Amino acid sequence: QVQLVESGGGLVQAGGSLRLSCAASGRTFSNYVMGWFRQAPGKEREFVAGLSRSGSMTHYTDSVKGRFTISRDNAKNTVYLQMNSLKPEDTALYYCAAEREGRWTVPDDYNYWGQGTQVTVSS
Repeated sequence: QVQLVESGGGLVQAGGSLRLSCAASGRTFSNYVMGWFRQAPGKEREFVAGLSRSGSMTHYTDSVKGRFTISRDNAKNTVYLQMNSLKPEDTALYYCAAEREGRWTVPDDYNYWGQGTQVTVSS
């Protein structure tokens, strides 16, 4: 079992930055691929960023490349999403998720989800 709790969301103006954190608990945290997803009202849940078990491999959706950075600290059981140069279209509820194996970009392949943290970017 892995329990995930996101934090760090808030209201920020366009061009600003936020860092989201996902605190995880569980006996085998380092065995899970970690991902960040987001969902805006009326839209499907969208893959944002994924990170391998060791933290050496990453994958980002095209719209956030160069602006967002995912990282993990397995010693602290924490995953981060650094969000820079934020745009209004980044506004969404952001979720972290964990999977033992599967496709990084597919929500149904993830085993565990956090409760979400709201990010709102004003124009």
